[in-house]
Amino acid sequence: MADRRRRPRWRRLFCVLSLLAGAARAEPMAVAALPGWAEEDAAAALAPFRAGCEALARRDPAESLGGAGETASRAGDWAAACAEAAALPPGSERDFLERRFRPVPLGTGLLTGYYEPLLSGRLTPDAAHPTPLRGPPPSLDALPAPLPDRAAIEAGALDGLAPHLAYADPVEAFFLQIQGSGRVVLEGGGLLRLLYAGKNGHPYRAIGRLLIERGAIPREAMSMQAIRAWLAAAPPAEAAALLRENPSYVFFRREDALRPDQGPPGTLGVPLTPGRSLAVDPAFVPLGAPVWLLARETLDGAPIRRLVQAQDTGGAIKGAARADLFQGWGEAAAARAGVMREQAAMWVLLPRELP
Repeated sequence: MADRRRRPRWRRLFCVLSLLAGAARAEPMAVAALPGWAEEDAAAALAPFRAGCEALARRDPAESLGGAGETASRAGDWAAACAEAAALPPGSERDFLERRFRPVPLGTGLLTGYYEPLLSGRLTPDAAHPTPLRGPPPSLDALPAPLPDRAAIEAGALDGLAPHLAYADPVEAFFLQIQGSGRVVLEGGGLLRLLYAGKNGHPYRAIGRLLIERGAIPREAMSMQAIRAWLAAAPPAEAAALLRENPSYVFFRREDALRPDQGPPGTLGVPLTPGRSLAVDPAFVPLGAPVWLLARETLDGAPIRRLVQAQDTGGAIKGAARADLFQGWGEAAAARAGVMREQAAMWVLLPRELP
């Protein structure tokens, strides 16, 4: 019953988002006319943009950042806007964004969430932490592709080649690979930051989809939390067999330079900002570009009318208006990211030609 009552509201929301995006296509839109722009904290929105500018300044001006057609962009296209942003006096952020940028509609699409896991780990294995978190084999890029699949790696196919950086619970290790980076809390309170360092070259297979297909979890109830609950209730051998059905395997590297208040670096090369960093498809959206996001939080229904930054990518992020919002780290971030599945309207902000 609850699901049937929700559906009309979802259809209304999707229609509203579609109308907004369609109207933006019909007539040029100013930043000030973006839905909800008047309530935006322009100073907070500009901080991650400035961080992205520092990464762009290290690139060849002719290097492509992605995009297609009108949204195609090179690193040098942002030089003037970045230089002005770096010298802005406090209080002028809103005027700068309204004057310097023009919104280009991306349409409506699916918005999901991701996070940086916080998990218990050990430097030597024990009964509660038996699963190794592996570094890449030497000369990973030079090895024949693909490498052994997940089941073979767990059976020892890379023993002696892929170093063990730490050990964790098998389910926690699996979800760490899905997110691509994480914080491992060691015995005694030490913290180990692990970042993505490559993968084995096999395609990613979503175990959530498998559970839906087998009738284990209804489609409308699917979430990361639902998957975890199923794994916890299943016999250990059955749970392990399901995890091995995803042949993709991720390797990690240690990162000791990040501060605890910094997120992991995204594809752009800057630490991700909770609630402000977005994973996009660079075939449509240039990395480093601001994106106006109109959606809502699945967990509590809070509206999302916010300027975010295209600073990351993801294997499942395909399409102009398909995106993944970085929610931060720890339990609260996991709760928001695990259930997020929303229709969203998006506009990419491109530098405006100024006299």
